[in-house]
Amino acid sequence: MKGFKGVKAYVYGKGVITTDIGIEDGKIAYIGNGEKEIEKICDIDGILVPGFIDEHIHGAGGSDAMDATNEALQTISEYLAMEGTTGFLATTMTQSKENINNALKAAASAIKNGKFRGAEVLGVHLEGPFISPKHVGAQPLEYVLNPSVAEFEKFQRAAEGNIKIVTLAPEENGGTELTEALKKQGVVASIGHTGATFSDVEKAVRSGARSVTHTYNAQTGLHHREAGVVGAAMLFNELNCEMICDGIHVSIPAIKLVIKNKPHDKFTLITDAMRAKGMPDGVSELGGQEVFVKGGEARLKDGTLAGSVLKMNVAIKNLVERVGVPFTDAVDFATANPAKNIGLFGERGSIEVGKRADFTVLKKDYEVEMTMVGGNVVYKK
Repeated sequence: MKGFKGVKAYVYGKGVITTDIGIEDGKIAYIGNGEKEIEKICDIDGILVPGFIDEHIHGAGGSDAMDATNEALQTISEYLAMEGTTGFLATTMTQSKENINNALKAAASAIKNGKFRGAEVLGVHLEGPFISPKHVGAQPLEYVLNPSVAEFEKFQRAAEGNIKIVTLAPEENGGTELTEALKKQGVVASIGHTGATFSDVEKAVRSGARSVTHTYNAQTGLHHREAGVVGAAMLFNELNCEMICDGIHVSIPAIKLVIKNKPHDKFTLITDAMRAKGMPDGVSELGGQEVFVKGGEARLKDGTLAGSVLKMNVAIKNLVERVGVPFTDAVDFATANPAKNIGLFGERGSIEVGKRADFTVLKKDYEVEMTMVGGNVVYKK
């Protein structure tokens, strides 16, 4: 079998160890020390970790999931491999039903074809249109809809069943019914772009909500007389907290506060990146709106943050070096936790025998040395 000899690797449940790793048929077939003959794929200098999974990303490299073409998804796929991401949810946004459906159909077609230049599309994150008109963030107000089971089911048909997460405002009319329907269908209901009170979130959790979209951003904050979405996010262990850890969307102390208050497997790194990621500073686009990118920040003309240009390997670096999170915890937040959240931990998200051979090699400076998807090298620096 092919694989790696004497590599430093983060093996799930064992920490960072020196070991041999064998690969057969795109999966991890062996982890040990010398009991199997392994044909070395290549020499690596860094630490072998599971491939990153980004459950909330709109675009990169000049392309966006809303472009609704296979080429756009392939561009994003190829770019993400350079930052160590091996799987992602193509994330839509509040737009016309026609535009959303076109994006969903393109994602479904790409998933069915199954051939990607880099990271795999694992499904869709439907971010909007079922959000609060008072908390749209960088999403166009004119296309906001009340949560609707019927409309969701139309979207899910267009996506051929590939919607894994739906961001919604549970306090809006129809929010409870949609949350309950999503739970029954095995889709993650994620509270986001919302003016929900603490009691609204409490009700949503009872109805089946399991996640909070980009915690702190576009939602009610923590106040001593009204704990809001942020307080509920920290208190309810059922809720997985997504977070954009670029130091721009959320301050370092605020990141620390959530991590301190969440179970280990309920904090998930996302990039929420848009098409400007990997592109020079200047004018970009999000949902038909002009976005101005400068110095790592992407904003609308009125100053509203419009997604990010964050790379996942940089998010991990920020957690370790600025927040003080142990390296293996930071890796879990970008691998095991999103895999658990979207129900794919049985096949990916950690280095264990039987799981997919999706790997990233991180150097000491957190730069990506190599990325492997299904046992195939898709990026090498």
